[in-house]
Amino acid sequence: HEPREARRLLGVAKPRGDPKLSENVVVLTSENWKQEVMEADGPVLVDFWAAWCAPCRMIAPAVEQVAESFSGRAKVGKLNVDENPEIAGEFGIRSIPTLLVFKDGKVAEQRVGALPKDMIAEMVEKQVAPAQA
Repeated sequence: HEPREARRLLGVAKPRGDPKLSENVVVLTSENWKQEVMEADGPVLVDFWAAWCAPCRMIAPAVEQVAESFSGRAKVGKLNVDENPEIAGEFGIRSIPTLLVFKDGKVAEQRVGALPKDMIAEMVEKQVAPAQA
């Protein structure tokens, strides 16, 4: 099904970001993607989501909690795949939620599905912590 059609059938308006995001979560778009993710100094956790996706809504609080706990050490952002299909396509996002951790402009880790907060935090922690010799 076409996502717009699904939203129309469900009576859901076209989303424009999530107004309930915490101050620690960046709303990512095709306009700010390069600066916020590809050129970021530290690791960036990106949550690929859509408003109609129930599992995406389920993990949203966990993503926000991870953003708060890594504040100042890693960036956390959410990218709406319906509003930014070119970026989702560039990274081969076929199922959502998909979580990618970028480091130095490259995908360092990728997971698909609704993960518990601990697993999301672990993805970020691996990229924040100095490599063990």
